Amino acid sequence: MKTWKADLALLANTIIWGVTFVLVKDALHDVSPMVYLALRFTLAAVILGLVYGRKLNRASLRDGAIAGCFLFLGYLFQTTGLQYTSPSKSAFYTSLSIPMVPLLACIVYKSAPRWMEVAGIVVASAGMLLLTTEGSRIVWDRGSLLSLLCAVAFAGHIVAVGYFAERSNFETIAVMQVSTAAILAIVSIPLREQARLKISAIVVVAVVVTAFLATALAFTLQAWAQQHTTSSRTALIYTMEPVWAWITSWVLAGERLSTPGALGGLLILAGVLLVELKRPNTPEHPSVRAVSPEV
Repeated sequence: MKTWKADLALLANTIIWGVTFVLVKDALHDVSPMVYLALRFTLAAVILGLVYGRKLNRASLRDGAIAGCFLFLGYLFQTTGLQYTSPSKSAFYTSLSIPMVPLLACIVYKSAPRWMEVAGIVVASAGMLLLTTEGSRIVWDRGSLLSLLCAVAFAGHIVAVGYFAERSNFETIAVMQVSTAAILAIVSIPLREQARLKISAIVVVAVVVTAFLATALAFTLQAWAQQHTTSSRTALIYTMEPVWAWITSWVLAGERLSTPGALGGLLILAGVLLVELKRPNTPEHPSVRAVSPEV
């Protein structure tokens, strides 16, 4: 009973994150990326602080702050990249973080990658190239590069949270990483951009929805769900996120992927599946016990 409820909770996360790609892209017409991130993470930090404030562990504050640095970089590259690429492409690029995790984990844990992990990375990389094609040419634009950097940062976040999970409680990591991301976003505003904010309905909705649902609620659902299901099952369910992003972008914005682009998206999903469909008796890196939120 709890297993399928956990699966439904994780599936709900993929729907929330997938839908918000389009929402955030529309909001960026009226607000600059850093201002948006500052508003989103500050509100989410307040919410998580109220929920988990009494469970904070002082010894775990540094671990949460380090995870928060990776989280901030992931959202920074993703949100900025959304200005230059479509929501569905951004979502597919972001999903590359999952097959990247084994490579980063090999560096942290000084171990060799498994053959299925290598195969998954190769297949996903081929999909990434197809996703950047326009006609017969490969177009590597700013949005593609920023989205790829986003995947690297989120992979680093997954490894960091997995590394700290054994010695830190989740509540402290959840509050600290979101709070750290909020502080970094606020400090970075004058350093990275000319602040721009037009109070509009889409901006208010985007900030509230992503702060409450895509950050505070998603963290809570994931924390509960991963007590009742495996990390591999979690990652497999999370491959639905770019699918929801594409469906939402198609319905609301009329976006259509080209044939090579659609094939590229499928190859990225196939690469993710290859990495996660390991033999059940194969020991996994501690880093894959946690899965990063993506939007």
